[in-house]
Amino acid sequence: MNDRCELCGREPVKTTVHHLTPKQMGGSFMPTADLCIACHKQIHSLFTNRDIMTLGLTTLQALREHERMAPFIRWIRKQPATTIPRIRKSNHVRNS
Repeated sequence: MNDRCELCGREPVKTTVHHLTPKQMGGSFMPTADLCIACHKQIHSLFTNRDIMTLGLTTLQALREHERMAPFIRWIRKQPATTIPRIRKSNHVRNS
């Protein structure tokens, strides 16, 4: 792990490993990305593992460009590295 989020670019931040292809969908040994806690939580609050696959969100570029992630990334980039916002799961994810 490093101290720079590969999605939003903030540093220094504590990062977690995000499997670009969900482990549940066969991604255990596939590429991963080091993401800050805020970005990682945001992905999983908006999308189920099935969504990640069907929407093709298995690359950093696809995540950055998605209409629901892009505004969050623009916002979080302006926040101090210590900021970890409270993130609630979307109804879509909660009801899945």
